[in-house]
Amino acid sequence: MSSNSSSPLDQNVFDPKVAAEQREQRKSLIERTLAKRHRKEKTFRIAGITAVFLGLAFVAILFSSILSRGLPAFWQNSMTVPVYFDPAIIDVGAKPKPRVDEKPAHFADRLIEWQTEMGMVDWDALIVNGIVSKDSTLEDQRDYLSGMYTSSEAYHLRDMVLENPALIGSTQELKFLVDANVDVWLAGNIDRSLPDEQQQLDPEVRQLADRLKDNDIIESTFNTNLFVSPDSRSSPATSGLAGAFMGSLFMMLIVIVISIPIGVASAIYLEEFAPKNVMTDIIEVNINNLAAVPSIVFGLLGAAIFIGWMHLPLSAPLVGGLVLSLMTLPTVIITTRASLKAVPPSIRQAALGLGASKVQTVFHHVLPLALPGIMTGAIIGVAHALGETAPLLLIGMSAFVASVPTTPFDQATALPVQVYLWQGNELRNFFEGRTAAAIIVLLALMIGLNSLAIWLRKKFEVRW
Repeated sequence: MSSNSSSPLDQNVFDPKVAAEQREQRKSLIERTLAKRHRKEKTFRIAGITAVFLGLAFVAILFSSILSRGLPAFWQNSMTVPVYFDPAIIDVGAKPKPRVDEKPAHFADRLIEWQTEMGMVDWDALIVNGIVSKDSTLEDQRDYLSGMYTSSEAYHLRDMVLENPALIGSTQELKFLVDANVDVWLAGNIDRSLPDEQQQLDPEVRQLADRLKDNDIIESTFNTNLFVSPDSRSSPATSGLAGAFMGSLFMMLIVIVISIPIGVASAIYLEEFAPKNVMTDIIEVNINNLAAVPSIVFGLLGAAIFIGWMHLPLSAPLVGGLVLSLMTLPTVIITTRASLKAVPPSIRQAALGLGASKVQTVFHHVLPLALPGIMTGAIIGVAHALGETAPLLLIGMSAFVASVPTTPFDQATALPVQVYLWQGNELRNFFEGRTAAAIIVLLALMIGLNSLAIWLRKKFEVRW
């Protein structure tokens, strides 16, 4: 065969018509590939946007549900009446004073006797008289008027006179909270169409409550007791978050004092000074594992060590703060190390090149640049600790505490535990709103802490 001859295949390869067809095929293939890629990108973008909007929708539903139930609990029915401290009713004589040459024990006996007589006074009669003075037509309803207000108001009058006996014979305008069941009835949280045997109040009490409400003797006012009063079982209407708030405050102070300094110092050493060997690798792995341990395990650890072995007081903010500090410590270490790693190595190299020591490099150059991230991680860790419930239940902070703690060693509860306790209260119609109100307060604190973290990060952020 001659060398100048060519096969039909070679002729087709150099055929301009065939080459044009191949170009068209490649162009069509590229267009189809690009169209497929664009469809996938569009589908992924739509899926992402849908996921974001679904998440926002669920959050909106959650918040709207909490707000719709909790906001009405910030208002509570009460009555303001003129109370005349009638000397004929408070007939116990003047408060005893020490006599000359009287033994302290004898004076103490006379004082206790006077206080006992003061406790026997019919304080309810003073409140009922004040209500009748606002509407004389209520005279024939005296037997039911004493059920309009919460039982602790009578003791409140007694304490006022015990503190200041000069009130006897005077008239004071005082505000009294209505009974919890009456408040639920007036707030419309009970189906009024239910038969009498399914109602919590007698028909006469319900009619009287509506009558007092229509006559503006009972009015809805801002519920300050929610913030200034501790929890109460004998008088649910006065139940508040003061004790739980102070308990959470003491615990967060302990977390800030213990967890943040130790966590930041540990992270600085591990990241900047510790040698890279098997021991540090084991420590890092254990820190990461501790960050993933369920919080209830820290509660078991705290109950075993702080209460069982160290015999610290049960249900005290001190123990709760120590447990939450252990739980927060891995988070603070991890976020601090991440912030230190984010500082460019050139900062360290430049400082060392100019003659700075390792300590000077870290504390004068690296740490100030990492400070915004460290503060953000620390505050987020504290906010996480603020909302924890499970470890606190295991160290006894679910106990009923009817006083406001003044030190970290006093018995107390915490805001998330108070939500847990109110949610299971038998007077569900009344405490359902208060539970949602407590959740709103807790969420406000957590949102405030997270907002502070964002603000500090923006304020101290340094760009390089």
